[in-house]
Amino acid sequence: MSYEKHTVRLSVQGMTCGACSARVQRVASMQAGIAGADVSLPAATAELILDDALDDAGRRQAVDAVLQAIANAGFTASLASRQADARATWEARQQDMARELEGWRRRLMPAFAFTIPLFIISMGEMVGLPMPALLSPHHHPLSFALVQLALVAPVVWTGRQYYVSGISKLLAKAPNMDSLIALGTGAAVVYSCWNTLEIALGVDPMQRAMDLYFEGAAVIITLVSLGKYFELRSRMRTSSAIKSLLQLTPEQATRVLAAPGEDVLTTASTEVVSVEQVRPGDVLLVKSGERVPVDGEIVAGEAALDESMLTGESLPVTKSIGDAVAGGTVSVQGSLRMRATRVGEETVLSRIIALVQQAQGSRAPVANLADRISLYFVPIVMGIAVVSGLAWLAAGEPFSMALRICISVLVIACPCAMGLATPTSIMVGTGRGAQLGVLFKNGLALEQTGRVEVLVLDKTGTLTQGRPQVMEIVPCADLDEATCLTLAAAAEAASEHPLARAIVRAAQERGLSLPAVTAFQTATGKGVTAVVQTDDGAREVRIGSPQYLRDAGLSLQDDALLDAQAQAGRTPLLLAVDGRVAAVLALADALRPEAREVLDWLRTHGVRPVMLTGDARRTALAVARELGLPEGDVMAEVLPEGKAAAVAQWQQGGALVGMVGDGVNDAPALATADVGLAMGSGVDVAVETGDVVLLGGGAGGGLRSLVTALRLSRATRRNILQNLGWAFGYNILGIPVAAGLLHAFGGPTLSPMLAGAAMALSSVSVVSNALRLRWVR
Repeated sequence: MSYEKHTVRLSVQGMTCGACSARVQRVASMQAGIAGADVSLPAATAELILDDALDDAGRRQAVDAVLQAIANAGFTASLASRQADARATWEARQQDMARELEGWRRRLMPAFAFTIPLFIISMGEMVGLPMPALLSPHHHPLSFALVQLALVAPVVWTGRQYYVSGISKLLAKAPNMDSLIALGTGAAVVYSCWNTLEIALGVDPMQRAMDLYFEGAAVIITLVSLGKYFELRSRMRTSSAIKSLLQLTPEQATRVLAAPGEDVLTTASTEVVSVEQVRPGDVLLVKSGERVPVDGEIVAGEAALDESMLTGESLPVTKSIGDAVAGGTVSVQGSLRMRATRVGEETVLSRIIALVQQAQGSRAPVANLADRISLYFVPIVMGIAVVSGLAWLAAGEPFSMALRICISVLVIACPCAMGLATPTSIMVGTGRGAQLGVLFKNGLALEQTGRVEVLVLDKTGTLTQGRPQVMEIVPCADLDEATCLTLAAAAEAASEHPLARAIVRAAQERGLSLPAVTAFQTATGKGVTAVVQTDDGAREVRIGSPQYLRDAGLSLQDDALLDAQAQAGRTPLLLAVDGRVAAVLALADALRPEAREVLDWLRTHGVRPVMLTGDARRTALAVARELGLPEGDVMAEVLPEGKAAAVAQWQQGGALVGMVGDGVNDAPALATADVGLAMGSGVDVAVETGDVVLLGGGAGGGLRSLVTALRLSRATRRNILQNLGWAFGYNILGIPVAAGLLHAFGGPTLSPMLAGAAMALSSVSVVSNALRLRWVR
């Protein structure tokens, strides 16, 4: 395997809590040649960042060292598949989790079947339940104890993984949550077995019968296992976004067959093949209601495509010959023939899936504290448990109470909640972002986006629609608007200049038919001259910049009209017909209709929007007035190579700066910004550019996808802080109570059973809270 991208993903088995993931991250990061490591507990992955200075052999050696170090720490790691096998990798992971979930379910059934009668037998008389004399500690203490021992044995067997994992990790000097459960329940069972032996030997049998903790061990194992079951079931739901993306790709495609000499665009011969068999250059048939199998270009037909799962835009987009289409989109109406251009791992959908998987396995800086604490958490808790027990013994309390305190401390502590607090929120947040057309590259981008204070927006293609439009036609002679536009479009029809295409497009949108043209001449960058054959005869048409017409001896009597258009941020073109100036055509790159609304939202929510443009300052200020931007938030006459320096200017003030651009021309500026947001359509976007990719940034979603990114980032960060607050708060409050703090002031002690229930609830609550992000809109 070649490590060209300097990052390697590992699949790690055996991690059960935050202490495990923290230890894996530590041993991986310590190996030579590893620049960094991100370990995700819910995703069961480790993302290794390799040193750029290493050659391929050195990288291989570094990865092998990490695999060995992880194995030495008591875990199992292997190289995970990349983009090419994304579906198989995800399905294998889901199958593993489903088997694990079924395993927990099978273990829970006997656990509950034996725990419930054990609990009733042990606690029945205390709550007033009538019990047979054979099961009474006062009448038959030995049978009372032996029946409980017989009932707890199967429960301990169903929870044997806690002892196998916990004791082995303890012996490896890497204790985890399983170690706490094993020590707590193991101490309860051993102590109770000792008391049972003393009952059999006749040593104060009634007193010993009242000092058994079999039911505590059974209830703890059962409740913790129930918590694991619900936690795993919730974690399976965190990858629902990946499932939705994978389901977008059809398994089959209809390939068009053409015999020698037959036109592939009209032939009716087709064959159904698997998507894996499609190759670049193949012509495929997509009927109404079918999904586009791979990326390609339409060569025949027209259809309305639903691109909502890629861009978040709910309205279908009409596509015709020459337009690009993305695999996974649906033909809502109409059929088409397309030529495949990108297949397999090269399609936009495959790259999006790989990007989401990478982001879901990444970490956010806010998790660093939790990771550091998780690494030392279990040994600290074990120390607190021992000290608490000894302290109560020294205070004159009986050994049974000291043991109960010790068990409660061991069982209530939950490093699992701390380990899940951040990665589960990141998994759900990045997945939800993909569904809404926003791709976050990693946890850092997800966290930082919502904290941006200054947002620099490139004008062209970001605040504007990225193509010029005819904004106004002002006739200067006896010709009306339609006639002027018809003559101008006819003259410009053969030109490829963006302004010429805008004029032709305006005529087409008005349904004007263009007359024939002869004697066409063009002056590059200035204008065109043509003879247009109208019903009234041939007419000489000249259209171009004011200077182009001046060079021909033609001009307006009053330049005030030209100045007014320029001041409004428009480009004025003059149209002359038969030697007389006939009209002024004002063109501009029109603002996106939602631009003002989005900028207002940014200001309302504490973000300062700044417009960046290469236009002259007068033109830039005219656009700024339409957007409601003050003059101080406009950076004009900035050349493409100066955009990065312009972003750096705002960073010098200490603000967290974001940059929104098209992802291609703005790449240096995007890289300079604290958060780079690249806009594009779901078909042609370069997902490698920027920290955040706004798939809905094309004509459909527009700037509203920027609002989606900021809202989702803020919601995810808020969710992470809630999870961390719960995880830390639970342990900070729970451990002292379990250690007997309330009892020291005359209050009750915490039952080990309640401690186990609280611990199970803590992990489930963290994952359940993260799942709320699935409903962010």
